[in-house]
Amino acid sequence: MQDERVRYNDSDLQEFKKLIKDKIEKAEKDLQLIRESFINDQNNGTDDTSPTFKAFEEGAETLSKEQNSILAGRQEKFVRDLKNALIRIENKTYGVCRVTGKLIPKERLLAVPHATLSIEAKNMQR
Repeated sequence: MQDERVRYNDSDLQEFKKLIKDKIEKAEKDLQLIRESFINDQNNGTDDTSPTFKAFEEGAETLSKEQNSILAGRQEKFVRDLKNALIRIENKTYGVCRVTGKLIPKERLLAVPHATLSIEAKNMQR
């Protein structure tokens, strides 16, 4: 009887690790850009102080800040999920569906490297 769980071999795990590290680097740069954009939105410039446009600008500016805040939150979660995937690689549990215990197809992990569910498990959630 074989009681060992199915998992990706070490060479596959290293391939995923490189992919994830590259994605983390890009995601952190994107997050930095979002944060800088948010900081730059808070300037008190006098570029256009015409009263007729002021109300429209303030509404658009508030919307833009809210959108940046939402984007930043999503990006932070994405980075956190990718870092958690690196931990799973170190534990050699990466690529194993947390519901079914089956191996998540490599194609899915290449497209969504932080996935913890197979398509089968994802569909069961609906």
